[in-house]
Amino acid sequence: MTDQPTRKTPRVRETRVLRTERITPHMVRLVLGGEGLRDFDATEFTDHYVKVLFAPTAVEYPEPFDLARIREEYPREQWPVTRTYTVRAWDQALRELTVDFVVHGDEGLAGPWAARAEPGETVRILGPGGGYAPEADADWHLLVGDESALPAIAAALERMPSGAVVHAFVEVADASEEQKIVSPAAVELTWLHRGERPVGEALVEAVRALEFPAGTVSAFVHGEAGFVKELRRQLRVEHAVPRERLSVSGYWRFGQNDDAWRATKREWNAQVEAEQEQTN
Repeated sequence: MTDQPTRKTPRVRETRVLRTERITPHMVRLVLGGEGLRDFDATEFTDHYVKVLFAPTAVEYPEPFDLARIREEYPREQWPVTRTYTVRAWDQALRELTVDFVVHGDEGLAGPWAARAEPGETVRILGPGGGYAPEADADWHLLVGDESALPAIAAALERMPSGAVVHAFVEVADASEEQKIVSPAAVELTWLHRGERPVGEALVEAVRALEFPAGTVSAFVHGEAGFVKELRRQLRVEHAVPRERLSVSGYWRFGQNDDAWRATKREWNAQVEAEQEQTN
């Protein structure tokens, strides 16, 4: 009988809240630090992310925190749950990790927690992961997203090659949610105010109306899965953008919480790819 592979327990990094800031009415910024970030590195990609661990209500874990022990001794429903957030900034010299959280009152898990977080509070994270950075050999760049993708888009704009041609479209609730972003590139940044419209509808219209510049594009399209699907179809089918020039992903899906979306996301992505291959 062959040995069954064992699941590797991911490394948990223990950090603490250094500072908090409400940067817009619905965006809270946390700056994290601590010894858990000693060998952390988030310099390769502009969409680096971490997973923040949350204990279920009324569940307490023994110290020191040991995820392997928790998974072994606790029922699954008492395991920590995770929420994924983009690294907005990483200061290697100070070992400070900046993460922005979208907050809609008491809706969700991470948002309300971030709104209440105070300096000194312990925050356990996994990561970082990531996979996108602006391609230096692209003739122009297209960045598209809603609030959930804004931290990654902002980080990408700040890392663009000097003089790069960039079209960026960001959809937010209204003008109060806009942020100041400084880039060395020639950026045409368009803020779209959603108002009462469905999430992503304005983004789909804006990209469809864009006169694509000549040359090779590098595209980053992230946010609510519905509009991401439509824009992926536009880029792959109507504009024949090669798959390797696209970073496209649904960060969340309307009508599903994070756990439900993650459980079906891989199947959803495969279905979308299959539909688009049939169209080509």
